[in-house]
Amino acid sequence: MVDPEGLYRLLPASLQHLACSFEGWRISRWRFDREFWRLLAEAEVRGRWTTEEVQSFRDQRIASFVAYAAETVPYYRRIFRTLGVEPREIRGLADLPVLPVLTKDTVRDRLGEFRSSAVPRRELVQAHTSGTTGAGLRFLTTREALREQWAVWWRYRRWHGIPFGTWCGYFGGRSVVPVEAARPPFWRYNLPMRQILFSGYHMSEGNLGAYAAELRRRQPPWLHGYPSLLALLAAFLLDQGMDLGYTPRWVTVGAENLLRHQVEVMERAFGIRPRQHYGLAEGVANLSECEAGQLHVDEDFAAVEFLPDEASGACRIVGTNLTNLAMPFVRYDTGDLATAELGPCPCGRPGRVVLAVDGRQEDYIVLPNGARVGRLDHVFKDLTAVREAQILQLADGALRVALVPRTGFGRRDEMRVVDELRKRVGSQIQIVVELTTTLRRGPTGKLRFVVLELADGTAASVMRPDSPPRT
Repeated sequence: MVDPEGLYRLLPASLQHLACSFEGWRISRWRFDREFWRLLAEAEVRGRWTTEEVQSFRDQRIASFVAYAAETVPYYRRIFRTLGVEPREIRGLADLPVLPVLTKDTVRDRLGEFRSSAVPRRELVQAHTSGTTGAGLRFLTTREALREQWAVWWRYRRWHGIPFGTWCGYFGGRSVVPVEAARPPFWRYNLPMRQILFSGYHMSEGNLGAYAAELRRRQPPWLHGYPSLLALLAAFLLDQGMDLGYTPRWVTVGAENLLRHQVEVMERAFGIRPRQHYGLAEGVANLSECEAGQLHVDEDFAAVEFLPDEASGACRIVGTNLTNLAMPFVRYDTGDLATAELGPCPCGRPGRVVLAVDGRQEDYIVLPNGARVGRLDHVFKDLTAVREAQILQLADGALRVALVPRTGFGRRDEMRVVDELRKRVGSQIQIVVELTTTLRRGPTGKLRFVVLELADGTAASVMRPDSPPRT
């Protein structure tokens, strides 16, 4: 059997450009067809509705979707029967708590029970989550559901004036350049979708000059990707006293938690503040930043609940997808945490406001008393001599901090990191600092800022130290 990815890696760069463009053409044919434009137009109309109108629309979708799941999905037929609840009792968001919260482990262990009998096999599409912690999930969806998801994402982009078809410098987790490549180009072109696909796996200090030169040459007006990758490029530019020779009109980020120091370094280097979006492959929750800089729940797309998490003081993001008729997920625990606010936004758009997405539940340090501490990016807020950082909490509770230093980093900076951490985690936890040239990312290129080591030590490989521990 032919391995397409293996064959792709053997092609010369010129043919890899062609292969990326062919794949872009294939995807764009069905993703952005006439149906997509109809869904986008409808989504943009809903974006101008009042809060009451959007909530009413959402609750109608919830009632219909839950009734559909109870009728056609074995897992939910059993759940409703076991609970003694009638599907018609679920009339909106407020009624969902009568149903149990669904975990990714449950879906993974009983995947076949979530498939709806109402969707023909020919309409099914395989999808998957990235699995930042190594626990990815493969599931079924439909092209109609994917088109609506892309319509909501493009609604957010058009809020900020990004025209469809704008050239984009994309910094994500796609393995478009073979990892063994040692010379530029560290990017490939997707001409139909107007993307320069920059590799996230070759962004070393010795290579970043080539990235900057390509951006300076092509000058794509839009930069998009993982915040950790764009912040890495931004820090390099500042270190070298370089600029891109132009100011991008838009910088958008997603797929990772956006940290405050990343916002600041990108704004300094690119001359524009990044905008963020929160979405999941499962389609159970979606948040979009408005022109006023606030994250709004896209109420018309998914049913989002914020459940208090006592240990962190934040809220767990639990969502219900309202579009995927192939494999409905009701009250799905995303594993992510947020700080929510119920008040309206000055922009006037509907949707509850989220003050911050605080990362995943495991992105928190656990104190000896059992409390969890998050938002540790503040530790590095004023440390201009640190390019990147990652914190690993070992199984015994100790912290190992991996730092990628900038020019001029010294012992005083190292001690300041320890001091800032001590202010937040106390004196009972051991802290070890390691200097490294790179931080090991997950299989899709994502960077976890905080990693908890499992009891068997399997998370320890997330960081690759290049020097012995320093205390």
